Amino acid sequence: MERRQRREIAGKVFEAVALTATVFGLVVLAMLLFDVARRGLGVLSWSFFTRYPSRFPEQAGIRSALLGTVWVMALTALFSVPVGVAAAIYLEEYAPRNRLTRFIELNINNLAGVPSIIYGLLGLELFVRGLKLERSVLAGALTLSLLILPILIAASREALRAVPMSLREAAFALGATRWQVIRHQVLPLALPGILTGMILALSRAIGETAPLITIGALTFIAFDPKGPLDKFTVLPIQIFNWVSRPQAGFHARAAGAILVLLAVLLSMNGLAIYLRYRLQRRYQW
Repeated sequence: MERRQRREIAGKVFEAVALTATVFGLVVLAMLLFDVARRGLGVLSWSFFTRYPSRFPEQAGIRSALLGTVWVMALTALFSVPVGVAAAIYLEEYAPRNRLTRFIELNINNLAGVPSIIYGLLGLELFVRGLKLERSVLAGALTLSLLILPILIAASREALRAVPMSLREAAFALGATRWQVIRHQVLPLALPGILTGMILALSRAIGETAPLITIGALTFIAFDPKGPLDKFTVLPIQIFNWVSRPQAGFHARAAGAILVLLAVLLSMNGLAIYLRYRLQRRYQW
């Protein structure tokens, strides 16, 4: 009886500590967002989106950084999503359960926790120097693809694993091939989870700075990237550049760029939630 009471007391203490930590984190986050909004709302204007970076704070804008972010994220999604989903399908539906498969799964889980700077060093050696892609949009997108692939594979596997085995067995009993079962029965039901994992992975990639700085992405670009082999910069690097300058005007510009980056992130997550809801309504089981 005393042991049970001690467990109940310990559980209540843990709940109180967890609630306090959560509230404290939310309060700090709210304070940071308020401070960023107070500094950055005043610089948001049409010219802020259409001007290039400048040495003068009042003339600086995020045009090249915003377009570079769009280019890099579009190519990252193009490279990582098909490979990640295909790898998840193979590991979950086709791969035999042996030592090699377990070794691959273990390494995928470990790679998800590797610091992003390591992927930057890998991208520098493999894409920039090895494949001679230089400091291009393509090199940055391939580096970020390596960064988010473990996350995407793990999330896609969990979504595939959540589909009931009885559904597969029923389709096999009706004479369907393995690919027909995956294509017409498993993937539609797993798509909401795969989509959520994809958006979470891309949300991490869009805020990364260290890998792109490591491969040599520039901090000052006064032109639009027009192709995958052009030099580029992205919003996190532009924010880092402005924050590191002593002028208060650049700090306000950095706060405005942070607000734009947050708006892009919230839009991506909002789109994921909407699509997940629609797909769950369509494929309820």
